[in-house]
Amino acid sequence: MTHFLPPGEIGDEEMALYQDARRRPRAIDLCRQGGAVVRSLEQNLRIGWIGIHMEGIPALKALLESGVRVEGVITLKAEARSRRCGSVEYTSGLRGFDLPVYEVGNINDDEAIAVLNAMSLDIAFVIGWGQLLRPETLATARMGMIGAHASLLPHNRGSAPINWALIKGETCTGNSLIWLSDSVDSGHLIDQVEIPISVYDTCASLYEKVAQSNRQMILRLVPRLLAGERPGRAQSPTDGPILPRRRPADGLVDWTLEAGQIYNYVRALTRPYPGAFSWLEGRCWRIWNCAVLPETKTADTIPGQIVGPVFSPLESACGQMVSCGTGAIVQLELEGPEGEILRGRELSNQGWERKVWTNG
Repeated sequence: MTHFLPPGEIGDEEMALYQDARRRPRAIDLCRQGGAVVRSLEQNLRIGWIGIHMEGIPALKALLESGVRVEGVITLKAEARSRRCGSVEYTSGLRGFDLPVYEVGNINDDEAIAVLNAMSLDIAFVIGWGQLLRPETLATARMGMIGAHASLLPHNRGSAPINWALIKGETCTGNSLIWLSDSVDSGHLIDQVEIPISVYDTCASLYEKVAQSNRQMILRLVPRLLAGERPGRAQSPTDGPILPRRRPADGLVDWTLEAGQIYNYVRALTRPYPGAFSWLEGRCWRIWNCAVLPETKTADTIPGQIVGPVFSPLESACGQMVSCGTGAIVQLELEGPEGEILRGRELSNQGWERKVWTNG
């Protein structure tokens, strides 16, 4: 079972007994999962895990199912977790495993560092965290901390790389496993996986692929770590900019953009993110899904103007056609300010023809 242990609720004596029991080496068997090497090894490393995002769960579960001992998981307290897009409750995701889970408010505060020091880690995996670790936090793992960044580093260093890749219309992204360092996404590269971006992908579908690539790369890496290796190579020099953070207010749709750009914008910001949004007759609507039309001439309309409803016997194809700077999109799913969802025939039956989406 998973033990839920907030840092303040475990005493020194209990911690000492826990550490002694988990310090004893044991043989593990890493099966061929996601390209991992089949071998039996004595686990001589103390491994920890830090994460809040769903992208880390498949990799952690695969390690545990392979018999790798993890000393504990650090995740965020519920209040802080609720403010992070794509976060999951690790205690629920790890049911059935004998694993302590610690909740902290900030990975760099004294409480979190005390927990990390108490675990006496050799290696810590930081997968799906979203907060820079300060040098004193990184120093709590003897060999170092390993993170994943959802791009082919050094390209797209910085925040929200999946969202930005879609917004920019890129056709390929990836995932990089790196040794964490003091500067942003600049540590030595351990492994990389390329991930194609199709016209059907959204941020959610790409993060599912990122999660599987985390699993694949970590299962490849752990046998090498246990064998005494510390793989890694310096990243190629780059003068590329660091991607800026995205905030919910950044989701406002610019209807003067081309239809394809707006389509990319909507699929980049859809669930689990706050969503692209626009205003209609004083009400703010989230645009969760849309379709892009081939080059379409919408005579006598302005960008953001609703051309009219789109009808189909297939309910999921019903929606509202909206003129863009060039071309048009079809809105397929909207959410109003009170949380009401419009999709299908209910959406196409709205009497919105010729009305205009605005910035507020």
